[in-house]
Amino acid sequence: MLEEKILNDYKEAMKNKDALKSSTLSLLRAEILNVAIAKKKKTLDDSEVIAVIKKQVKQHQDSIEQFKLGNRLDLADKETRELEILKSYLPAELPIEEIKKIIEEAQTMTGAKDLKDMGKVMKEVNAKITGRADGKLISDLVKERLTKPL
Repeated sequence: MLEEKILNDYKEAMKNKDALKSSTLSLLRAEILNVAIAKKKKTLDDSEVIAVIKKQVKQHQDSIEQFKLGNRLDLADKETRELEILKSYLPAELPIEEIKKIIEEAQTMTGAKDLKDMGKVMKEVNAKITGRADGKLISDLVKERLTKPL
């Protein structure tokens, strides 16, 4: 399980005195525990752990953006290194060509013709892609596909 892998990597980082990795994984483990408590579960399954990691990734991306705007490149660099650690626990992302193919299939299947049908297409695409691509990227690609004429 992914949760066990994170725990083992955390222990390894502590043994190796890798401060950045151990603090990043410690915060991640705390967030996983909070979600488990909120869901009244002892442990989370892998899809729930991935959702927690994705939330953390999004927060780090937002922080990096804000630090760069505030000209705090030292903090942006630290957040970037933490982001790479978190991303290592996510499944490999699909290439854009593959995503476009899935969107095309979903559009054909739903009979979507314009932006009014975006919800139908997004539902189909998300069911197939779940966790293997950024939601904003999917949304942008679906929007692009539905706005250009066939």
